[in-house]
Parts: sequence; structure tokens; C-alpha cells
Amino acid sequence: MTLAKQIKPISYLKASTAEAVRTVMETGEPLFITQNGEAKIVVQDIRVYEETQETLALLKILALGEAEVNRSETVPMSDAIEAARQKLKQ
Repeated sequence: MTLAKQIKPISYLKASTAEAVRTVMETGEPLFITQNGEAKIVVQDIRVYEETQETLALLKILALGEAEVNRSETVPMSDAIEAARQKLKQ
């Protein structure tokens, strides 16, 4: 589906909500809703939204890890494993 077909005015959403939901569910593509000619909201399948949120969370974790590496805030794996073993013994 082309992006132009995914952009609809708010009047379309008001008049054809069931059709809009069906289209989003069938295609998996978001629907961009405009108001007064400006993009205002995105209607998206909940499963796609959840997958996007999970992906963003993983990317944030990777960015945090990379920042720690860049600041030399890492420890050798053998030291980390030994520290974990010591905590488990306690």
C-alpha cells in the first residue's frame, strides 16, 4: 500500500471507523489521520504497536550498554560471573 492511501482526513475516520480498523488489521500498515490538513494521529494495529515498543526498549538497552563501554564502565566476564556466584552463595 502506498503512503498516499494511508493518509485520511479525520472525517473519514468519523464516517468509516469500522472500515478503517479493518484496513489497518488486514494490511498491518498504519493509518495517518489529518485534521485541517496536518497530520495529527496514527491508527495502528495493537500487535504492531507492541512489537515496536519492544524493539525500542531493546534499542535503548543496547544504547545504554554502548554508552557504558564508551565510558569504560565494563568488567571482564569472568569477574562478573564470580561476583554473581558469590551473591548466590549468600
